[in-house]
Amino acid sequence: MVTPTIQRRRLGNALKRAREAAGKTQDEAAEVIDSAPSKVSRLELGQSGIRLTDLKLLLDFYGVTGEEAEPLRDLARAGRQRGRWSGYRNVVPDWFRQYLDLEADATEIRWYQAEVIPGILQTEPYIRAIIDGEDVDRQTAVRLERQKVIDRPDGPELNLILSESALRRRLGDKATMREQLSHIAKIANRPNVTIQVFPMDAETYVISSYNFIVLRFGEEVASDVIYLETFTDADYLDSPDALRAYNRLWDRLRAAALGPAESRKLILRMADEIK
Repeated sequence: MVTPTIQRRRLGNALKRAREAAGKTQDEAAEVIDSAPSKVSRLELGQSGIRLTDLKLLLDFYGVTGEEAEPLRDLARAGRQRGRWSGYRNVVPDWFRQYLDLEADATEIRWYQAEVIPGILQTEPYIRAIIDGEDVDRQTAVRLERQKVIDRPDGPELNLILSESALRRRLGDKATMREQLSHIAKIANRPNVTIQVFPMDAETYVISSYNFIVLRFGEEVASDVIYLETFTDADYLDSPDALRAYNRLWDRLRAAALGPAESRKLILRMADEIK
């Protein structure tokens, strides 16, 4: 299934390539459609749809006409459809709904988590222990629904590096944590999942105190995206410099972390220690 999010990513990449080929800047493109440069940036990142009138102005400005422009108009129409998570608007903010679509469409996910267990691995009791706010049932439903991506035959390759502190941080009662750790160890056995633990006593200078996710896609769809989440918002990065920096950090963290088999043994031992 090709979702509106992916269609927007395709269109964004095509618009960026057309702008660069025409030798135009984002500021110049923004003037053409009478908007801020940040809007052009969001369009090229696939973070928002575009009106057909604005698309025509940009394509004319870039010198893209005739048959060359028609596929881009088709992408714009498809990208304006509602995403699969639109039914959860009251509990999932816009900036996170986009991530959920990208997560479901990715071919590979590289995830480093420093302080809590990633949502894609959380059990229901753990979710309920960590959620702070209203409509807990619907928020729990969203997290459980997104986890189905792991079981899909065409699901992504999931590679996670979890800080040992994230695994030891107590959320909920002892039974909740024991179940949660056992669940992670079970998930680690799946062929499309690799889980490594970054131990507290790792002898390395490579340390990351913040979380990041690298979303990778098939070549025909889009370039990689770096997802960085804050308390009230998120950043989506796809510049070559950012991709190189975060992939290099990922490689260093992976080299310093325990191997998958050793990590699973540690997780099971930690679960067993919770009596």
